[in-house]
Amino acid sequence: MADKTHIDFLIVGAGFSGLVMAEQLSNAGWKCVIVDKRDHFGGNAYDRKDEAGVLIHPYGPHYFRTNSPRIVGYLSRFTDWHPVDYTIKSHAAGRYWSFPINLNTFEEWIGRPATTAEFETWLEEHREKIDKPANSEEVIISQVGRDLYELFFEGYTLKQWQRHPRDLDPSVCGRIPIRTNRDDRYLREEFQALPREGYTAMFQRMLESSPGAELHLGVDFEEAKNRWSYTHLVYTGPIDEYFDRCYGPLPYRSLRFEHESFTADELVEREAISGKQGFWQPAMQVNYPEADVPFTRIVEIKHATGQQTDATTIVREFPKAWTPGDEPFYPVPAADAKELYQRYAALAAGEENTTFTGRLATYRYYNMDQVTGMALTEAAKLLERFGVRERA
Repeated sequence: MADKTHIDFLIVGAGFSGLVMAEQLSNAGWKCVIVDKRDHFGGNAYDRKDEAGVLIHPYGPHYFRTNSPRIVGYLSRFTDWHPVDYTIKSHAAGRYWSFPINLNTFEEWIGRPATTAEFETWLEEHREKIDKPANSEEVIISQVGRDLYELFFEGYTLKQWQRHPRDLDPSVCGRIPIRTNRDDRYLREEFQALPREGYTAMFQRMLESSPGAELHLGVDFEEAKNRWSYTHLVYTGPIDEYFDRCYGPLPYRSLRFEHESFTADELVEREAISGKQGFWQPAMQVNYPEADVPFTRIVEIKHATGQQTDATTIVREFPKAWTPGDEPFYPVPAADAKELYQRYAALAAGEENTTFTGRLATYRYYNMDQVTGMALTEAAKLLERFGVRERA
């Protein structure tokens, strides 16, 4: 075998974590090689135009949002933004509902106009008094009671996780806001937007702004170790895989996607349902919580991207059990999973010259802004340790 090429940093994974760290480290004068086993960069945030010319998110919708001016400022170096108020609906009992739960939802529930005060009174009468919710079921019934919990949350959560909400961390359902006014936005954060030309274009500019960083696609960690020697490793893959799953596999949930595109003529008959020309459904995302519907949601990302095209594409999302070889989309937020992760985290703490960062390497469901912030922080730690080197 030929001698290995020595580099400063080997970065495993070309998603948010890996690309941000490569940009920071390479601009400090260090030689970085980024590898990814997929044939594209961007990780699960990768986007592309499909055969119908519609910009899609192949790995499920990625709704960027943050309350951090620091993160907005950093990413704005590589993209302009298309502001979005992400709105979704839930389809249950044969109709569309305003969701997350808000005053409009309550009016749909009781079948007449109402006030915030009336809704608050109704909630007080129906919610169960639980001071410290211990799981996802308790966190919702303590806010809205069992009727709305069963309509919107219980079935959806069972399908998504194959675990009952009472067996999941409160954060799973607690991520969804409950409001007594007419604010029907899906998310709470102040800054809500998508990269104007898409995530892939943003990542491309990030790579172009990373002098001395090389990207190698279709290369997994094992091959990379045979091709390069390195001073420090940045690992963003599954932490259990790094340790050959010596304690057994961590539980994940995976997904299967079904894409369907429609021409302008085919969409004409959907206008009565979607409410506007050129769209298939009435919102960017529609949840389907009922057990007899095999998918959890349908996403029509064109609502959010602002793309001007006559066609549209919908994506049905089917949760599935994860097995080795599948994409590990979601760490399972449950006590048994956390306990197993801690055993791997203890091993990781003993690894010299290795940084574990990102969703999979830390086994946590982080938003994109949180992953970006983590990568910036970890890069700063490495630069404090290794310093800045002038280029030859």
